[in-house]
Amino acid sequence: MKYFKIIILLIAFPLMSGAPAHKFYVSITKIEYVKQKNSLQIIAKIFTDDLEDALQQRYDSSILLAGKNESPKVDELLENYLFQKINIKVNGKPVMLKYIGKEYDVDMVVSYIEVKDIKELKTIEIENKVLTEIFSDQQNIIHLKTPKSRRSLILDRDEPSGLLNF
Repeated sequence: MKYFKIIILLIAFPLMSGAPAHKFYVSITKIEYVKQKNSLQIIAKIFTDDLEDALQQRYDSSILLAGKNESPKVDELLENYLFQKINIKVNGKPVMLKYIGKEYDVDMVVSYIEVKDIKELKTIEIENKVLTEIFSDQQNIIHLKTPKSRRSLILDRDEPSGLLNF
């Protein structure tokens, strides 16, 4: 009986491990309200391969991210893409996003954005449609930190925006 169980496990294990892994489509955006600087500091983390697919489909199929073969126009295209997909209203008014730059962290693109001249934060409405045109199950997680609270939103294709009151 003991050998029978071992044989079953040896047969079943390769079958189970050969099943395709489910890929998660998610981005994480951290927004921090820095009262001393009257600004929102935004860090958006997006999987490199997914973002590369989006930029290739939208702009140019030869675009490559990360590495020595990175396209020279990546920063410009990334900024355009993010500003088309991420919109923020503070206290009911649209704000101007300023692209600071990007870096790579393992398999993610980490983009830095800032919003200046935010003297008071009563409400914030965030729309994040990053990658939702490509992946129907894309989720964009938003973490917002203020001096007094922490809040989170999960946005997707069906609900691309959310409103937080303070």
